Amino acid sequence: MRVLFYNWVSPFDPEGRGGGVAAYERALVPALSGAGIEAGWLNSGLAQDLRPGPPRWERCAPGQFRLVNARPFAPSHLSFGDPEQISHPPTEAAFAAFLRATGPWDVIHFNNLEGLPARALQIARAHGARLVVMLHNYYPLCPQVNLWFQERESCASDQGGAACGSCLAHPPAPRRRLSLALATALLERGGPGGLRLYRRGTGLWRALRARRSRPGPGGLAALPASAPPALQGRRALMIRLLNENADAILCVSERVRKLSEGFGLRGDLLKTCRIGTPEAARPPAPPRPLLDASGRLTLAYVGYMRRDKGFFFLLDALEQLPADLAARVSLVLAARLSDPALRPRLQALRARLAGLSWANGYQREDLDRILAPAGLGVVPVLWEDNLPQVALEMHLRGLALLTSDRGGAQEPGNCPALVFPAGDIAAFHSRLRAVLQGQITRADYGQGGAAPADMPSHLRVLMQHWQPAEKQPEVALASGGLKAKTPPLP
Repeated sequence: MRVLFYNWVSPFDPEGRGGGVAAYERALVPALSGAGIEAGWLNSGLAQDLRPGPPRWERCAPGQFRLVNARPFAPSHLSFGDPEQISHPPTEAAFAAFLRATGPWDVIHFNNLEGLPARALQIARAHGARLVVMLHNYYPLCPQVNLWFQERESCASDQGGAACGSCLAHPPAPRRRLSLALATALLERGGPGGLRLYRRGTGLWRALRARRSRPGPGGLAALPASAPPALQGRRALMIRLLNENADAILCVSERVRKLSEGFGLRGDLLKTCRIGTPEAARPPAPPRPLLDASGRLTLAYVGYMRRDKGFFFLLDALEQLPADLAARVSLVLAARLSDPALRPRLQALRARLAGLSWANGYQREDLDRILAPAGLGVVPVLWEDNLPQVALEMHLRGLALLTSDRGGAQEPGNCPALVFPAGDIAAFHSRLRAVLQGQITRADYGQGGAAPADMPSHLRVLMQHWQPAEKQPEVALASGGLKAKTPPLP
């Protein structure tokens, strides 16, 4: 079987761009090889020539390909509101030429649509391969990819694109093509070292630009009220192209499946297919008690100091925690400082709680040590986070998870008692009080939950979706409670 994977960035990118999707693709490589599957990896939307030219495809390494000079730019923020997100005939022609030259492919598996015009789905369909799209984010539904309006609230409706037109606090920078072209040239001629210097310089420029345009006390800076024409009906067009061309649309959590169907994607195409992780193959970690021997609770927050991730909600909630609860609650924090102004806040919170330990950034290999004191992980996301990697990392270490009701983080534990309405401080406090009073115990967590699969098991599920319906084999996966399905991470 020959399977072509598409993402806007290569999983072998020397800069390590692409976040969780690229890491997922890298983890999939050994499983694909072990199953005898010939995999190809295509990326688009990043590589640009210094001198503008027509889009073309090129081979980067055995089995690795890219489109150069393609539109739209990637990631999505760089092409926000651009009509090329729907159609760009020169890029579509280059994609078709690539498929003719490297095919036939049995399956074309899109781990993303960023960096390609959505009409590339029609070209992939015409190639004759089985067409599978996996929703790691909400790009077809949201040009910001995360259904997060004006950096402050979850977005339930794009209002036909009008809401999108006033969404961004900071519009895409000018000269995007030139910026990408310089980055491409520096990487090819100077290697990652020269490119890192360039990134630091442009990062500083962006930070200064953002600070100058930072909203004042009254709220967000004034934004254009009218939507660019490309945003009018963008979601409806994306949904139509997916519904008409995809053979299967895979959702990385059940929450994503339900949301996608609600937005109009065909229910018969949508299938829940949670990503696998190599760490799930390790011996099971014992479930950790929620409270320590003295009856105290240690919470753990891992990830980013960002509003959409719920970090500032968590700070607000812990600062407002009643004194009798605060005296019995500690916090383990693993997140890089995003703003020096937060440091005094964290120092004040340390004095208020029973304890606070902070890792200012972390590597995955540090997590065992960092999370050793914790009894309950917290994933308080305010946006519909598809399936947060940090939730899997804590779950696989034997921690129960206290989560908001948004996104897929609640699914590994399947414990409604440890789920609270997103952004509801009073409900968050009530869950903590119930844990401290013994009304919620470790035994309540994980019964029938969706524990992560290892990569070979995940690949077997993928192969079901890669086969036409009449050929799909039955794949038996292990089931059961948390004790049998909570292997540790290294």
